Amino acid sequence: MKISVISTTYNSEKYMVENLKALKAQTYQNFEHIIFDSCSTDKTVEIIKKYQDHRTKLFVEKDDG
Repeated sequence: MKISVISTTYNSEKYMVENLKALKAQTYQNFEHIIFDSCSTDKTVEIIKKYQDHRTKLFVEKDDG
């Protein structure tokens, strides 16, 4: 069974590395990580791109709050 983990972010660089490393350290590896970023102005997207793999789907778009 595949599990979807969904994260929403906005200027989350302070927590993103810890979040991504914790997810990849899980023993169950049949998952996809869907990340919605609301056009962060810090290094959040850069960090996600650095740690992403084939299971990561990143969407960056402005939302209405």
